[in-house]
Amino acid sequence: MTPRRQKRLVIVLAVVLGLGATVGLVLYALNQNMNLFYTPSELINGKSDGGARPEIGQRLRIGGMVVKGSVKRDPKSLRITFKVADIGPSVTVIYDGILPDLFREGQGIVAQGVLINPTTVKASEVLAKHDENYMPPEVADAMKINHKQLKYTEEQLQGK
Repeated sequence: MTPRRQKRLVIVLAVVLGLGATVGLVLYALNQNMNLFYTPSELINGKSDGGARPEIGQRLRIGGMVVKGSVKRDPKSLRITFKVADIGPSVTVIYDGILPDLFREGQGIVAQGVLINPTTVKASEVLAKHDENYMPPEVADAMKINHKQLKYTEEQLQGK
């Protein structure tokens, strides 16, 4: 093998090893930042596809309905604790901060945080879900105006 070919081979091998290391590091970083979604039943009983449960200290997302009568606010701080349930057991969520406007008992929420024990999540973010009938006020107003204009045009066509 000529020295020129050896040099090319070394360069190609270095590029391939560099790309392999880069891909490996990216996959490792993505695995560390992955947020798995759980329902309260899956959090306590494990996922149905293999019984996998999250480990204490793991970042995750939990979604369910806020249990009525479970919201407790600390009068001296912004700390709020509440229970989230689906069809099974409930999980306690602890949150320090201001809750979204749509948050209320009986409403669906998604909380992102860290599991601090098998039935408690310390949330860093709480998102309130709205129902499928929700419409932003601007869109609702525009639809009302369009509906009135359409009705007026139909009346003109009918000769009224």
